Amino acid sequence: ACDVVFTIVTASGDFEQVALGADGLIHGARPGSVVVDMETISPAVARAAAKALATKGIDMLDAPVSGGPMGAEQATLSIMVGGRPDVFARVQPLFACMGKTITRVGDTGAGQVTKACNQLALLVTAQGVAEALHLAQRLGVDPAKVREVMLGGVPAGRVLEIFGKRMVEREFDNGIDTRLYHKDLGIVLDLAHQAQVPVPGAALVMQQINALMSQGKGYQDLGALITVLEGMSGPGAHP
Repeated sequence: ACDVVFTIVTASGDFEQVALGADGLIHGARPGSVVVDMETISPAVARAAAKALATKGIDMLDAPVSGGPMGAEQATLSIMVGGRPDVFARVQPLFACMGKTITRVGDTGAGQVTKACNQLALLVTAQGVAEALHLAQRLGVDPAKVREVMLGGVPAGRVLEIFGKRMVEREFDNGIDTRLYHKDLGIVLDLAHQAQVPVPGAALVMQQINALMSQGKGYQDLGALITVLEGMSGPGAHP
């Protein structure tokens, strides 16, 4: 039996099945072991699972990640962890094999709250990059050169670097499926509703991703957001 079990499935229901289902870890993991859940799920589901596992003497950390496929391959992921400090300390050497920025952000569920905030910032920024590059192109300026200039100024960042490049090069098949960001934004909007916090940028991006998915492009990566704007722009928009 393993002392530490890592799970990284897709959605809240998938994790509930793996952790608490008829053949779940709750029935097989031994007392004193740790379940580390690394996908993006609802904080409420993370807390409920941790509470259920604790009845069997099993500890849990919610530890979603950011950094994409490249971060995973290069072991440079950002790992945001919720759970008890002593459990985090036990697992930290294993986290160090996967990530570069490893932070305990609070108690159970805090990792998932942090990931929701991470995704909110990522997606709203990606939408801004798409709008800027599309506007430049419609006004007759090379978006590749506009991106180059922006990378030397205040807008510089990983989103412009990675997704801006894909938008310019029309390469939408090498990243994380947009349908997964759709799931993440659903969590963001649910949390904002619960907290009575306005997140207008997130709501706008959700509509853009809805449009992308309705066109059968849910398996393309986030760079494809620019194609939604292109479809919305009238033929007379180019000077």
